[in-house]
Amino acid sequence: MALDLLLHSDKNEKSYIISLEGTLDEAIANWPVLLPFKESLVFLDKKEGISPRTFLKLLSIFRKIHPDSVHTHHIGPLFYAGIASRIMGIKNLLHTEHDAWHLEDPKRKKLQKFVVNVANPIIIADAVTVANNLRKHLNKDNISVIHNGINTERFIPGNMYEARKSMGLSTRSKIVGCGGRLEPIKGQSFLVEALSILPDNIHLAIAGDGSERGNLQDQVENLGIKHRVHFLGRIDNMETFYQSLDVFCLPSLNEGFPLSPLEAQSCGIRTLVTHVGGAHETICPKTGMLVEEANPEALALSLQHMLKQPKSLSPRNYVKQHGNVQLMASAYRELRNTPRSNKFIIN
Repeated sequence: MALDLLLHSDKNEKSYIISLEGTLDEAIANWPVLLPFKESLVFLDKKEGISPRTFLKLLSIFRKIHPDSVHTHHIGPLFYAGIASRIMGIKNLLHTEHDAWHLEDPKRKKLQKFVVNVANPIIIADAVTVANNLRKHLNKDNISVIHNGINTERFIPGNMYEARKSMGLSTRSKIVGCGGRLEPIKGQSFLVEALSILPDNIHLAIAGDGSERGNLQDQVENLGIKHRVHFLGRIDNMETFYQSLDVFCLPSLNEGFPLSPLEAQSCGIRTLVTHVGGAHETICPKTGMLVEEANPEALALSLQHMLKQPKSLSPRNYVKQHGNVQLMASAYRELRNTPRSNKFIIN
């Protein structure tokens, strides 16, 4: 999202992205897509725990470039950049929350309320569900909603046969795809179990990596469906992955406003998501489906239904109209409402 906002900045703006943690070399090594943007990236290499030095680094950066606006994401950046912005007298401070489940923790809730009261940012939620939860937990009514957007010129329909060949996937099977971090909260184990209920000609392709990969591979082995589940690891050309699918599924147990359903649908792929967080706000009402979380039987039934549907209707136009990154960037520019801003920090 930060990169998309940078790419779609106003021509009179100079935008920077500041990461509290890590170094530029580490980031580019792990995510080569950052290389073309390296002149706009700043890494503060913050270690664990409260870091007064990070405040000093931010104050030094702000004195040097004199930003008109600062835009933070999540509580850590808000804590450091929000307070530093107020010390420097920066008037326009925006803060986007991508989920609110962390506020169920009393300590996190107390910290967030404190920082919000001190920094007093314009608060944006990326989903209506997130906004409602923020209002409840933070006792704030003036919360804007700006849905995240994706690049619909990158995520486009393609040749399924060629996409599958490049991914090493079967061209004769029905393929359900899932993409994201392999972590318990993402619910991939329920999707694997659902696959074991479905006919043998239905395969599952999983893009991404994480701490659950070993457990998922053991589960696949124990269920006897190793030949039907394809662990693709981390993929940079996700548009090709989506193009290879018959159906995309996001089986998460918790979400804010996920981007992967928008990306898949922009590629013309029907999408099934669990009814958690703001995931339902990403789904085309004519082609998508919602399903209860942590329910393999319901997942299997829904997937079977979607795989039987004709492909004459595409969800792509829905995403172009409701989930386009240009709409998102325009909404943030309007909200900042700065007179010909020339420097903008995305933290």
